[in-house]
Amino acid sequence: MRWKKTLQLVGVHCEGEIGKVITGGVIDVPGESMLDKMNYINEVDDSLRKLVVLEPRGCLQMSVNLLLPPTRPEAHAGFMVLQSDKAHPMSGSNSICVVTALLELGIVPMQEPETTVVLDTPAGLVTARATCRDGRCLGVSLDMVPAFVEKLDVPVQTVEFGEITVDIAFGGVYYALVDVDQVGFDIAPENARKLADLGVKLRDVVNAQISVQHPLYAQINQIAYVMFRKRVDDEVYQTCTTLPPGRIDRSPCGTGSSANLATLAARNKIDVGGRLTSRSTIGGEFRIEMLGRTEVGGKPAVLPRVTGRAWIYSVEQLGVDPDDPQAAGFMLSDTWGEGFSKAG
Repeated sequence: MRWKKTLQLVGVHCEGEIGKVITGGVIDVPGESMLDKMNYINEVDDSLRKLVVLEPRGCLQMSVNLLLPPTRPEAHAGFMVLQSDKAHPMSGSNSICVVTALLELGIVPMQEPETTVVLDTPAGLVTARATCRDGRCLGVSLDMVPAFVEKLDVPVQTVEFGEITVDIAFGGVYYALVDVDQVGFDIAPENARKLADLGVKLRDVVNAQISVQHPLYAQINQIAYVMFRKRVDDEVYQTCTTLPPGRIDRSPCGTGSSANLATLAARNKIDVGGRLTSRSTIGGEFRIEMLGRTEVGGKPAVLPRVTGRAWIYSVEQLGVDPDDPQAAGFMLSDTWGEGFSKAG
C-alpha cells in the first residue's frame, strides 16, 4: 500500500450510537488547550474531520472521537467529538465510548472492580468511573461538566406550529429542549425521519431568535442541538436529540440529559441525590443522577452523573491513496439532505 496517511480506529457503540475512536495516526493538534485544538479544527484545518466522517470513509449516522494528549496534568487523555458539521466539545455517549476503548485496549490500565479515568475535553474535565470485570467495562459513570439553565419557557415562533416554548440549557453544549407533544409526534422509530428533519430546522429557527453565550468560554455561543423530550413518569423521560444535517442520536444523549436535569432542578422537580432514567428512541437507557449544586459564571448549576454502556465491535485501519479523487470526502443529498450535497 502507498497511503499518504494512515489512521487506526476502533469501532465502538454506546446503546446503539456509533462513536468510533481514533487511537493512532494523529500525534497532536495545534493549541494550548483542548478548546484551542477544537477551534483549530473548526476554523483553520478541517481536513481530518472530513476524512473520517464524510463518505466514502464515514457516514452520517456516526461520530468519530479524536484522542489527543491531555493539556491538563490531572487528565489521562484528551478528546473531542468529530461530527458531520464540525468538531464538538463534549458528548456523554462518546465519552462512554472513549473510556471503554481506553480501558479495554489497555491504553489506560484497568483496575477491577472500578477504574477512574479523567478526560480533558473542550468543555472542561470529565471524570469517569468504569465498573470493570474480567477485562470488560460493564458500565461507565460520567461526572459531567456543570449543567445550567439559560432560559426557561422561551416563546419561539415557527411556521409549522405557530408559537412553541423551549427551554435553553447547557449540558456540555447548548440545547433547545422541546416537549414533543407541541409538534404532534411521539418519540418512536417510525417518526425518526420527521423528528430529525424538524429538529435541525428548529435549531436554525431558535438560533435566529435566541442568543446564548457561555459565561466562561467565549467560543461556545450557539445552540448546538434540539432535543425533544417526553415525560413518561416521575423517573423516566424519553429523549430524542437531533443532529445536523438531519439525524437522531441513537443513544439517550448524555449532554442533553444533563441539560434536561438542569431544567428539572430549576423547576424544583429534582434535588441533590435525585435520579431519573433517559430512554432513547430505540429503548436504550442512561441513568442520570444529580450529585450536587454549583455555579458557572454566577449562574446556578447542577452536577450531573450519567451512567451507560458501550461495546467495541471492530478494529480498523483507514488510509488515503495519494491518487484518490475522493480524498476530501463528499456528501450526497439522498443521505445528508438538501444543502449538504457538496464535496467536503
